[in-house]
Amino acid sequence: MEQFNNFLILLDSNLSGSWWFPALLIGTGIFFTIYLGFPQFKYFNSAFKIVSGKTKSTDQDGETTGFQALTTAMSGAVGTGNIGGVALAIWTGGPAAIFWMWITAIFGMTTKYVEVTLGHKYRTKLSDGSISGGPMYYIEQGLNMKWVAILFAFLMMITAIGSGNMPQINNIALVMNTEFSVPKLFTGLFLGALLWIIIIGGIKRIASVASKIIPIMGLIYFGGALIILAENYQNIIPSFNAIFAQVFTGSAAVGGFLGASFAMSLKYGVARGLYSNEAGQGSSPIAHASSKNKSIDQGVVSILEPFIDTIVVCSVTALVILSSGVWTQKFDTNFSKTDMVILEGTYSDEKNIDGDYLYPKQINELNSYVQSLDSDVKEFSGELTVQDGNLITQNITILHSRSIAEDVTISGQNDSNLFTGILNVDNGKIIESVDIQGKSLVSSAELTAKAFSQGIMGQYGGKLVAIALLLFAFSTSITWCYYGDRSTAYIFGEKGVIWYRNFYVLCFVLAAVIDTTIVWNIAYVVVALVSIPNLIAMFVLRKEMKSLSDNFEVK
Repeated sequence: MEQFNNFLILLDSNLSGSWWFPALLIGTGIFFTIYLGFPQFKYFNSAFKIVSGKTKSTDQDGETTGFQALTTAMSGAVGTGNIGGVALAIWTGGPAAIFWMWITAIFGMTTKYVEVTLGHKYRTKLSDGSISGGPMYYIEQGLNMKWVAILFAFLMMITAIGSGNMPQINNIALVMNTEFSVPKLFTGLFLGALLWIIIIGGIKRIASVASKIIPIMGLIYFGGALIILAENYQNIIPSFNAIFAQVFTGSAAVGGFLGASFAMSLKYGVARGLYSNEAGQGSSPIAHASSKNKSIDQGVVSILEPFIDTIVVCSVTALVILSSGVWTQKFDTNFSKTDMVILEGTYSDEKNIDGDYLYPKQINELNSYVQSLDSDVKEFSGELTVQDGNLITQNITILHSRSIAEDVTISGQNDSNLFTGILNVDNGKIIESVDIQGKSLVSSAELTAKAFSQGIMGQYGGKLVAIALLLFAFSTSITWCYYGDRSTAYIFGEKGVIWYRNFYVLCFVLAAVIDTTIVWNIAYVVVALVSIPNLIAMFVLRKEMKSLSDNFEVK
């Protein structure tokens, strides 16, 4: 499993982790923003009028209303990216990563407008009477490149599982286990059965469920967030300062957080922004294609998606995490083998009374190691002596979750007895199977839960996050199955859909107990892969989009 994770990291470093992917993603949004005359601002009010029903636009065949199509797409976008993904961006790239999430969303509003309009225009009616649309159709018909359309649909089938499915249930199972002590496998089995019941009803049942879940989960989440922000109101302005102050320099070391370079903030801000609002990914057009609205009108409606998803929901999550201060604090946690490494030498992240780090040179070296840059820090290889769960071996440092671990205890795997004996370490990794606990930074949904648990809400804050995440992530999994089965129908016909749904639910159950880091790394890779052919197709069809946009009448 570790080798597979390393392979995923290598792929990611050459895709979303390299300079060209953020440039392609944001560059596409910037190009269309200028080329189409800033539609995300020009048509913003029109989007609200259309989706609210004040302006009628129902003169075409379809299976859902414009509002249902929007909420379905929103349920696919508003998920773990808004709760766990924002926390992950801050944990990795620091507060400055949130700025790049915003930039991705602003230009993503235009990208979404383009792909949804084209996806709706080229949609088709299948033999069973259902509507099917999305990038595969405008790639085939607009570009006359069937093989690229098949490639996109195949990648979307994988993305639906690797992005819209596995990270969702993985985060649900984690917080349900942490907050309510519900076994991860039970969560996977129970929600897997419920998922199956919903998805066999097709887009009409999915849209019906989504249009009800979205408002409920919004009220629950925002209600809790406002309580936290009101309690930490004095930290809101400093939180904004932390986001903007180091945008072009990276985030400085604070508390247990070892700092992040500009490249890290940019990479993870863009990656989490894309994962959150899905602009340019080609998924949302599949949901919007079912709308009864005109193509250009539904495209205008889709402008609201990145705005609500990233500018509003993700920002609220970020402010809660930053204002509560938990992103720099260490908490008791069970160490994941994937996120842990043992280093040669003793390092410290403590500060002296003047607020400076006791060992600034060592912290800089450690920060470089965390970011996989050139560094003098070396991984430890050799033997560790453990007595009653405590490390006896000196001159080593355990790094877990990008932070220096504290109060480490070791016990036998699945055994409450403290470990005594010798552990072998190879290139920073313990070979034997043992359970390790201690204090370190936490990430993903667990970090957001910690933020909500501070102050007046106490333990109920974490439970609120667990419930919100359950609704957010489960609705995402429902919608993404629809994206996958429409892609399956495009390649294999309707007869292949039932097999895909079975496999989708199976992966959903298994992901409840798989290592979190590996699940997120799968998501990073597949999201980048599926976006590339879609972004290229959008650019090739730019003149057609220009014509459609110019003919839109501002409502």
